Amino acid sequence: MKRFRRHGQESQRDRLKQELFQFNKTVEHGFPHQPSALGYSPSLQLLAIGTRSGAIKLYGAPGVEFMGLHDENAAVTQVHFMPHQVELVTLLDDNSLHMWTLRGHKGLSELLEIGRFTLTGPPGAPPSVTRVTAVLAHTSGELLLLGTEGGHVFIVEVPGFRELEERNISLDQVAASVPDDYIGRRNLEHVEALQENPINPNQVVIGYGRGLMVIWDLEKRCAIQHIPATQQLESVWWTEDGSYILSSHSDGSYCRWMVGGEDVNDEEEKSDIPYGHFPCKAISKIIQLPTEEGPPFLLFSGGMPRASYGDRHCITVIHCKTHVALDFTSRIIDFFVIRDGLQHTGDPSALVVLVEEELVVIDLQTDCWPVIQTPYLVPLHSSAITCSHHVSAIPLKLWERVIAAGELQNTHYSKKPWPITGGQNLAPDPPQRDLLLTGHEDGTVHFWDASGVCLYPLYKLSTAGVFHTDADPNDNMNQGAEGEWPPFRKVGCFDPYSDDPRLGIQKIHLCKYSGYLTVAGTAGQILVLELNDEAAEQTVEAKVVDLLQGQEGFRWKGHTRLDVREEPVLFPPGFQPFALVQCQPPAVVTALTLHSEWKLVAFGTSHGFGLYDYQQKNTVLIKCTLNPSDQLAMEGPLSRVKSIKKSLRQSFRRIRRSRVSLRKHHVNNTAKLQEANARLEAELAEMELAPVQRKIEARSSDDSFTGLVRTLYFKNWLFPVLVYVKAFSDMSLHFLVGTNGGCVFAYMLRLPPVEHRADEPVTAQPAKEIQLMHRAPVVGIVVLDGHGAPLPEPLEVAHDLARSPDMQGSHQLLVISEEQFKVFTLPKVSAKMKLKLTAVDGSRVRRVGVAWFCSSRTEDYGESGLVVLTNQGDVHVVSLPHVKMQVQYPCIRREDVSGIASCVFTKHGQGFYLISPSEFERFSLSTCYLVEPRCLVEAPLHSGSSSQRRSQPDGASSTHRYTHAARRVMEHALLNDESEYSRERE
Repeated sequence: MKRFRRHGQESQRDRLKQELFQFNKTVEHGFPHQPSALGYSPSLQLLAIGTRSGAIKLYGAPGVEFMGLHDENAAVTQVHFMPHQVELVTLLDDNSLHMWTLRGHKGLSELLEIGRFTLTGPPGAPPSVTRVTAVLAHTSGELLLLGTEGGHVFIVEVPGFRELEERNISLDQVAASVPDDYIGRRNLEHVEALQENPINPNQVVIGYGRGLMVIWDLEKRCAIQHIPATQQLESVWWTEDGSYILSSHSDGSYCRWMVGGEDVNDEEEKSDIPYGHFPCKAISKIIQLPTEEGPPFLLFSGGMPRASYGDRHCITVIHCKTHVALDFTSRIIDFFVIRDGLQHTGDPSALVVLVEEELVVIDLQTDCWPVIQTPYLVPLHSSAITCSHHVSAIPLKLWERVIAAGELQNTHYSKKPWPITGGQNLAPDPPQRDLLLTGHEDGTVHFWDASGVCLYPLYKLSTAGVFHTDADPNDNMNQGAEGEWPPFRKVGCFDPYSDDPRLGIQKIHLCKYSGYLTVAGTAGQILVLELNDEAAEQTVEAKVVDLLQGQEGFRWKGHTRLDVREEPVLFPPGFQPFALVQCQPPAVVTALTLHSEWKLVAFGTSHGFGLYDYQQKNTVLIKCTLNPSDQLAMEGPLSRVKSIKKSLRQSFRRIRRSRVSLRKHHVNNTAKLQEANARLEAELAEMELAPVQRKIEARSSDDSFTGLVRTLYFKNWLFPVLVYVKAFSDMSLHFLVGTNGGCVFAYMLRLPPVEHRADEPVTAQPAKEIQLMHRAPVVGIVVLDGHGAPLPEPLEVAHDLARSPDMQGSHQLLVISEEQFKVFTLPKVSAKMKLKLTAVDGSRVRRVGVAWFCSSRTEDYGESGLVVLTNQGDVHVVSLPHVKMQVQYPCIRREDVSGIASCVFTKHGQGFYLISPSEFERFSLSTCYLVEPRCLVEAPLHSGSSSQRRSQPDGASSTHRYTHAARRVMEHALLNDESEYSRERE
């Protein structure tokens, strides 16, 4: 009977886990790492970006996002949308072509690969014959023209990827139509460009690397004109009226050629080198677009004078008398222009530029051509991310104030709405307002709206103004000097260079109820800031805190502290600093927390910790945790190289000593072996007592950085307290500290009455010190109330956002170390239970957080759980208060050390971690709280029998339209092997 009852309880618990926990990687925030290709569909109004890792990402209106991943580990070199359809073609650097479609499924669209193809040449032909160098998606939507390295043009029918051999354009056919004297001077080389005649789809221009351009009639299958340019060709553009072809060349020139019935002369009709007579870099792409009134827009990339500005990444825009060289922050991948009108044939409205580190959109219809702020694809790494902090359920008042401060910073942006508007965002409105704060190497803190699919920038705080740096505040990088040639204008926000690495933000803590913010940096600086809606000029005085407490024999070998400005500084509306604590030695701040109700800030470094009263601007507590044998704690990051060299020397010495020892005791090998076997048997016998666990070896107190502070914890409902003294009241205030050496310090705080808070000092009295047996680093501290629930955040109960904790039952202290979770009863501080994580699977805790998990079936049921990330990249949920493992999911690759270190958890079972320097991966452990793209893209209506035929609905179950041919290919693929063509996001 007991066995059946236990089985029933386990089954019930398993069902409950299914209601509470579900692991999903939901969306990637930020800018794709290493982009390599750009595509755009004017009819769908969708943007596509391919990357070097083989990913393909589609973006439309904010919230409309799709992602696919090629099976091949190859870079995407080209992306082309099929005109007026929901298909696109990608070319990889392994010479394979892939067809993708947006298929309807359960009322939503999904990106699906429906075919792949690789050109094959005749037997014995060299690979260059079929190496694709240029792709043209024909306006019929049924053909792909593929130019190759061997000079041939292959014509392929899509979506079935059937080669139409009878329509191929061979190099011999082209050579036969070109005058013999031109062929004699040079070979044609590879196909560099393919362009279609905008007014006659049967005509295409084939541009060869050596400069020759041939206009070919697809219907008559013959050349009707050749244009013998003399410079190496980079790109071609056929003007909208079909009367001219523009070609750009490797010497920085572009030429205009008239399209007529006869061949033009060897001399180009019009040639221009925009930036002078000195040698210039190649113009890699050129576009000319008409306007309803006035001259056309001319845009081209490159062409800068090689000697003077060869390192600039520029796109030149010329219209009327306006000539601007847009100077970007990184290498240009590609660009295109968005046009007005339903048919996208109106005036140019926006220039979209993909560079290596960001996406920049320029408003071409507003004076001065300002930048349009991007609602997604924002470069998170404009300065390298150094830390993150997530705050859930932001009150509306604070949210509006942060947005208002951010809008004052964005006055230089265009007022035009975002021009890429394809698809429909069907995701429900976020249930709450969430902030993600990122600290950066240049001393800035960025505030992001993390409520939905788009990680939208709200506000940027800079701490550099408090200190003296090498940056010149009057240095305006946006505009070139008057009369400068070329007329440069700096655009883009990617700026990876920090004026001073000591400015880097290492820890952030925001109180969402009071509006107080504290940030800590690389050089031991801690700033306390308050949100102010008006600009203010004030002096920030530094309070120097000596964490060594007069210990002798130590000398700091790291960087010096930052110099604080003594004169008043004008701070713009937003978060303004009013207090500064400077740790000595100026080591990296490793732990930080804020209690805005008590007006206290706690901080810790590798040397000790302190408590600061920012209302009275006094130090409450200073404690040195430095181990006398810990020399590494005296070395800053700048001297770490010396430490590495020293470690290497010591390692080599140990190796040499061991070799000498082996030679000396070679005779006694047999005895040594027997002794080792005996020890091994003893250890095995010991392990048999607990077969699922293995022994955890105690760490030496001499290990490096044992005094480093890992976690800080404030609570005002702690119990009748950590040490049993009757004078301590139930409402005693407590401060706990966990260190790298497995030690927990507890202090009782006494705050004066409210009416005397500004005058009487806050005092701290040591209450208890706990030393974990195995000395594993303490990474988290949680106090549980009488019901076993974590105590609420400061001011959370006062704002009616959490229930009051149970003060009647016995409280418990949960100490989370890297190796185990240990629960202590209070007030006697005796061990109650523990879970040995390292002993079970060898993992170590790297990140920990408390989250609330709601049931997907019962609205009024939920559980608190401990969310844990290990060094193996696995995410665990541990139950509270019983400390039992609930679920375990693989999340991050164990080799991705930076990804594991960057992980941050939310209060509702979600998490963020960096998958590259510029991208956050968002994941969820909750069945109820899921932020993921839910979008629909329908095929555009287009005139013409062919396009109408491709726009018919795909039965009752499909939510958008696609071609009959694509459907046949897809059905065949799904019948044969559905898994080969479907894509699941990892």
